[in-house]
Amino acid sequence: MKLRRRILFFLSVMGPGIITANIDNDASGITTYSVAGARFGYGLLWTLLPTTVALVVIQEMIARMGVITGKGLSDLIREHFGVKVTFYMMLGLFIANFGNTVANLAGWAASMDILGFSKFIMVPAGAVSIWILVTKGSYRFVERILLFACLLYFGYVISGFMAKPDWAPVLESAVIPQMVWTPEYIVLSIAIIGTTITPWMQFYLQSSIAEKGIKKKQYKASRLDVIIGCSITDIISFFIIVTCGALLFPRGIRVNEAAEAALALKPLAGDYAHIIFALCLANASLLGAIIVPLATAYYVCEAMGWEAGVNKTFSEAPQFMWIYTMTIALASFVILIPGAPLVFLMVLSAVINGLLLPFVLVYALMLVNNKKLMGNYTNSRAYNYIAWATVITIMGLTSFLVVTTFMPLKV
Repeated sequence: MKLRRRILFFLSVMGPGIITANIDNDASGITTYSVAGARFGYGLLWTLLPTTVALVVIQEMIARMGVITGKGLSDLIREHFGVKVTFYMMLGLFIANFGNTVANLAGWAASMDILGFSKFIMVPAGAVSIWILVTKGSYRFVERILLFACLLYFGYVISGFMAKPDWAPVLESAVIPQMVWTPEYIVLSIAIIGTTITPWMQFYLQSSIAEKGIKKKQYKASRLDVIIGCSITDIISFFIIVTCGALLFPRGIRVNEAAEAALALKPLAGDYAHIIFALCLANASLLGAIIVPLATAYYVCEAMGWEAGVNKTFSEAPQFMWIYTMTIALASFVILIPGAPLVFLMVLSAVINGLLLPFVLVYALMLVNNKKLMGNYTNSRAYNYIAWATVITIMGLTSFLVVTTFMPLKV
């Protein structure tokens, strides 16, 4: 009976951590893992273990702040570091998230094309569907839909087993680093971390915890929610790399995006693996197109002191709803423009995310160690050592990724 109560208690809290971490595997993330598997086989699997640890450390701190303060991250940054700092950070994040939304809708369009549907029909249909879901549904309803959709990510696990890899080298590669000192290998290994830990995640996670109303007594359950979410997201990443590493890499098939990987799998693993990969890409892209604009609306409204929340109506939170609406509408319009600079927008988004992430993480660490704000829930000394080491490492790696975007390494 006690176990049953604990399970029910956890289920009442579950959601923000699992959703945030899983939807980080959006179109851009799936592309990164597909390319990594196709170009280096299992050689980059080892990066997932330290990435998971880093993700858990950062997301746990963010979740703790949401639980203890009941406020979103941009709200806290504005209160403690000023409006000017917050404004410029929000402006950069707004641009970056618009590029992320474009990337996700492009992934949706590409997956629909693989399945035989026109993007001129499916992009507007997808955009309208997710707009109705968020603007007309309650937080609880939207959360349940998102949690159910997260289950569809396990299609990548199925495709991984269908690829029939030799599991001995797979497991060995997952725990033993196999360094290849080439520019492409270095950039891809850093990109895996960069696509897993992003600025928008921190804002969305804390805002969703605040809106859900998770309290101090539920903190341990919220922490478990985060740990489970971070673990699942990198298990999915693992199987994407395994699928492409087992089928594409041995044949020298190089891909540049997830949709190309799905197409390349058809003659190698049959229609089922090909369709599963395409459907999972469609699901991930659409989920990303829901959450990233939501994160944008949350942090802009919190930073400006406007009403925000999925439970609000257009009349109660007009700015929140209009920011969400316009982000989706403009991104959909861009996707449908022939010859639109999609690659430029995606690269710009990645660069801005890389530039902003260090600031977001440093502010988060300063806030979580603020005794007046967090009381007895600040980081311990040992946790701070781990957190600062994680943040400094991520800052160095993302800085390197930004620099190499502008000045590619010579092969």
